[in-house]
Amino acid sequence: MTTRAVTGPPATATARRAERLRLLVQPLFVAVLTAGVLTWAFTRTLSTTQRASMNAATIVTVTRQHVAITIAVVAIVLAVAVPLGTLVTRPGFRRLAPVFIGIANIGAAAPAIGLIVLFYLVTRTTGFWIGVAPIAFYSLLPVLRNTILGYQQVDPTVVDAGRGQGMSPATVLLRIEFPLAVPYILAGVRTSLVLAVGTATLSFLVSAGGLGILIDTGYKLRDNVTLVVGAVLAVALALLVDWLGALAQRFLGPRGLR
Repeated sequence: MTTRAVTGPPATATARRAERLRLLVQPLFVAVLTAGVLTWAFTRTLSTTQRASMNAATIVTVTRQHVAITIAVVAIVLAVAVPLGTLVTRPGFRRLAPVFIGIANIGAAAPAIGLIVLFYLVTRTTGFWIGVAPIAFYSLLPVLRNTILGYQQVDPTVVDAGRGQGMSPATVLLRIEFPLAVPYILAGVRTSLVLAVGTATLSFLVSAGGLGILIDTGYKLRDNVTLVVGAVLAVALALLVDWLGALAQRFLGPRGLR
């Protein structure tokens, strides 16, 4: 009797199942992590100093500030990187691509804390936008690079077919090139989201708020409870925005490429 080897499912199918599982598990892990650290903190006997920083109103406020910084950073990055990446892939402007990539590389290579301090020294002011602007510069590269890469990966024969049907260059861009580049752009946005959340913990240096306030307070006062809560909430928020980025990659790209 002959036997036939049983082969497993294709690698792509296995990867898709793993991604679906991660999309289900990751938000649950974030919820458990957040609930666990808050329960651990608020069921302890807190000192008067700890209660001043470890209360529901303060935690909600700094978390809201952190989310607002992240949203503002990503909005600026999208508003700058996607049009710029589109421009430098058009004929006549391609020679500018290395220039803008080089500028974005400077932002990504420089220490985030250095950018924030330098921006403060240049402007001599503090506040929300003083925290947002250098973080946006720091987070620009992934979206810009992926936007350019996305357009470069579009099959030229598909573009030629669209032109052969009488489409104008603008129509080809909007109906063919941009939709095919979206998965790459979303991958860059996902990276920028995580970078923005992590770097936003430094925005307290210029009075922009965020979870860094808890981390800094806990460190200065040698208060491990406040320090742990601030750090864990920052990690949980990073995992949450990474999950949202994964959802966007899965459901916002062209249907045929999902």
